[in-house]
Amino acid sequence: MTSTTAATAADIHAFTEQARDAIYQTIFARRDVRGQFLPTPVPDEVLSRILTAAHYAPSVGFMQPWNFLVVQSDEVKRRVRAAFGVAHAQAADMFEGDQRGTYQSLKLEGIVESPIGICVTCDRERTGPVVIGRTHIKTMDLYSSVCAVQNLWLAARAEGLGVGWVSIFNQAELQDALGIPKHITPVAYLCVGYVSHFYAKPELETAGWLPRLPIQDLVYFDQWGGRDDEHALIAHLRRDQAVAQEAAERARLQPAAR
Repeated sequence: MTSTTAATAADIHAFTEQARDAIYQTIFARRDVRGQFLPTPVPDEVLSRILTAAHYAPSVGFMQPWNFLVVQSDEVKRRVRAAFGVAHAQAADMFEGDQRGTYQSLKLEGIVESPIGICVTCDRERTGPVVIGRTHIKTMDLYSSVCAVQNLWLAARAEGLGVGWVSIFNQAELQDALGIPKHITPVAYLCVGYVSHFYAKPELETAGWLPRLPIQDLVYFDQWGGRDDEHALIAHLRRDQAVAQEAAERARLQPAAR
């Protein structure tokens, strides 16, 4: 295939430049939100769009193992917040020295403050014991539910909504708080709502917990550990990571949606 033919084939299926730029902007501007939630209600038509986007995620064997438990009750939010509090205290004891102090200073959830909570689950028995694509890697159904989370997260960001993934739970306590049957796996508890602002960088990066890794250090060729710093792709990766950070900064400077 000549380069001209390849370009023509790509153009047939490619989005317009404006649509493509919007997708990348959404990806680069997505953040895990904890402390910036506003009390502004989320309209049902907006919530419907982001849940529909989540439902259109890919899934192994097309089993669609997810459910979306929408939490609006203040009482239920308080139960979820209490379950988080127990696990949060336990987690603090797992760190030592300065890291423990930093961990305890971080705000890691917005369960009560966010107008909506959404628990994305995985029913690992939905289509029976044998699933196309899950015959050997049994966790592919869980990964499918994570794809639904990412779809929801990106759609929410495009709608001007913030999303925070709260993962510090004892699974059984979260199941009890939400009445989730034991055979259903909670994959993500998401805090969802309009926010006062989005940060240019992830909060844990800003707090000095960990830096963003250079993408060129994470790409191998043909075999694990196969580095080739002279490969033409590496120069593109360096450039595009810088562009991604610039895009996130521009998004941060835009006025809040609400």
